[in-house]
Amino acid sequence: MSDPLTSPAPGPSTQSPFRLERHGPLAELVLSRPARHNAFDADLMLGLLDCLDDLAHLHGHSLAERPHALLLRAEGKHFCAGADLNWMRNLAHADFEHNREDARVLARLMQTLDELPFPTVALVQGAAYGGALGLICACDLVLASDDARFCLSEVSLGLVPAVISPYVVRTMGMRQARRYMLSAEPFDAITACRLNVAHQTCKPDQLLAEGRAQALRLCRNGPQAMKETKRLLAAIEAPPSRLHEEKTVEAIARVRVGLEAQEGMQAFFDKRPPSWRPRFKDEA
Repeated sequence: MSDPLTSPAPGPSTQSPFRLERHGPLAELVLSRPARHNAFDADLMLGLLDCLDDLAHLHGHSLAERPHALLLRAEGKHFCAGADLNWMRNLAHADFEHNREDARVLARLMQTLDELPFPTVALVQGAAYGGALGLICACDLVLASDDARFCLSEVSLGLVPAVISPYVVRTMGMRQARRYMLSAEPFDAITACRLNVAHQTCKPDQLLAEGRAQALRLCRNGPQAMKETKRLLAAIEAPPSRLHEEKTVEAIARVRVGLEAQEGMQAFFDKRPPSWRPRFKDEA
């Protein structure tokens, strides 16, 4: 395998939140901020979007230059804890227009990942919360470590899983999405397979090797044939539309600036129940 090629993310931090590695025909996009559980913020979203755009444009180059498959993985104990809550708390105090433009970046990121002209494989370990489910559901194949835990946690913070909803609903179906989006209950890797969020489980120490083996298996297939297959499946399926994007972007922008979301995030930082949560007799 070739030496890694690192693609720096924008922003003042000296630690890049991700890197891009090329191993022959296989590209690996690695979330590399484990100290923050690979939570995403504006810098990470913009950096990932630019990186995926660049990879998509390489598909018109020679076979030697273009990636034939993408492996999405993360360093550390957790795949991605969702959105960085300090960043989200700041957004709650921004105006509606700022929130709408920010949500539009996330929508473009999900769509770009979903529509890449080559197959994508996600490797999930530890926590995959909130918006991380959007990244996972936008990938073609998903391998989950036995220790992976998933959660659509937004409503517990007074938020809405808006921008990711078309991809999550497409993956698990409306009936299951109603349960897990409304309950914010975590589920394990076996349940993720039952819900079609993951395709198979692996032992933690075998996740990377098995994921690379799957990705390299894809690289043996005709790149143009895989591109056309993805295009065909998208046409049959009727993918998330521009109307979906507008509705989801408007929804999260509206909810973020509301009092309930501000209270939910403040309660999280204060380590107390939010004001809307009732107290029951059996609670201390």
